[in-house]
Amino acid sequence: MLGYKVKPSDMDDVALKIEHLDTVFGNDDELSQIVSDSVHYNPSDLNSWLESMICELHPPVIDDSFMNNCSDLQAVAGAAVFPPAAKKVNLDPNLTPSLSRSPNQVVIVDSQENGIRLVHTLMACAEAVEAENYRLAENLVKQAGALAVAQTGAMRKVATCFAEALARRIYRLTPQPGPPALNDILYMHFYETCPYLKFAHFTANQAILEAFAGKKNVHVVDFGMKQGMQWPALMQALALRNGGPPKFRLTGIGPPSGDDVDYLQEVGWKLAQLADTINVEFEFRGFVAERLSDLDPRKFELRNDEVLAVNSVFELHQLLGRNGGIEKVLTAVKTMKPEIFTVVEQEVNHNGGSFLERFTESLHYYSTLFDSLESSGGGDFGDDGVLSVTVQDRVMSEVYLGKQICNVVACEGADRVERHETLTQWKARFDSAGFDSVHLGSNAFKQASMLLALFAGGDGYRVVEDDGCLMLGWHTRPLITTSAWKIR
Repeated sequence: MLGYKVKPSDMDDVALKIEHLDTVFGNDDELSQIVSDSVHYNPSDLNSWLESMICELHPPVIDDSFMNNCSDLQAVAGAAVFPPAAKKVNLDPNLTPSLSRSPNQVVIVDSQENGIRLVHTLMACAEAVEAENYRLAENLVKQAGALAVAQTGAMRKVATCFAEALARRIYRLTPQPGPPALNDILYMHFYETCPYLKFAHFTANQAILEAFAGKKNVHVVDFGMKQGMQWPALMQALALRNGGPPKFRLTGIGPPSGDDVDYLQEVGWKLAQLADTINVEFEFRGFVAERLSDLDPRKFELRNDEVLAVNSVFELHQLLGRNGGIEKVLTAVKTMKPEIFTVVEQEVNHNGGSFLERFTESLHYYSTLFDSLESSGGGDFGDDGVLSVTVQDRVMSEVYLGKQICNVVACEGADRVERHETLTQWKARFDSAGFDSVHLGSNAFKQASMLLALFAGGDGYRVVEDDGCLMLGWHTRPLITTSAWKIR
């Protein structure tokens, strides 16, 4: 995973590129010194790495013919590409990436012009893909990869993800979803790195806790159990409740593990140990399902003396690619008759319009997310009382988001599961299915705002209330939304 790799079929090409670099730099000693002193992003493939080195030494010149077809692009949110005051950009076709070299190392000079060129190149590539001009798209995606190397920070990372996703679409290399255990690990690192999942769990738990007020027997059905990170906080809140804790039953749903390990049961045992420690009477049952639309609510053994809450965090959008999937699940929820149905989803539309519209929307959205990751705290408390983040957490979080980008851009049909929709779209769906919105209240808003202060002092993050729903965003861009619903 950390070394270089090269296919036998690429060896001749690689040898020629090494010889080319040797000629450029003059001698083997100088080449070795430059290679050892340079820092390169994701050097997992020797062939593409050498190609990027050559591109740095001979920057690609982008033809006016396709640049003239690029319309002005609204500046990508955050400081990753443009200063905050930027509104629109106009491309100067004479701009070229700049390169300077010290005696001992290659230094790629980051510039706003290169960022503009990179964004336009990605957009032009997406236009070529939509027009099915794959020869042009192939040339553009190579240029985008070379330009991404010349960037730093969030823009380099997000542009590399989009270039990879475009390349997969061009060459029809469908990304695989990966084993559930790996996806859960990436999810956990994303949880530690930034406040989005903590905000999702906290706000949903607040709504559930209020729905459970004064009840003796309570039951939660979790549509995406994963590692059960949401529930220790709710259990502790129930343990501290006036009058003593209720009897708490949890039903967790997860995908098949792909091996012989029962991950859901392992999570249940850990939660049971916590419940025993804090004196909460606890019962757990796990259900394995390929997809939520396969579930039969009768298997949950719902009880008349229990108050039920149904919880979904980043799960419902995955049903939108299957005919009737979301309608089937909402109908099932209605038959369960929960006191409250808590839903957290990404605040973006990746489920409509043309490929180019989806690409543009996703480029804005994930650029903002990557920008926030660069500034996030997370993990352990530092000496200043602010949560700190490890390099491993951040890298794994970038992989977590990169997998989503690949799915949004490279996949179609049933393979494209990251079909996010906005709160307005979800409201229309819930309204037509017979649900009414539940106001989350000012208490949840205030406490969520306090939670954000733990991450980089809260700078950049914003909580916004929208008709009883809570949105968390980075600067002016909302990124995720928590809503709560009840049967009409």
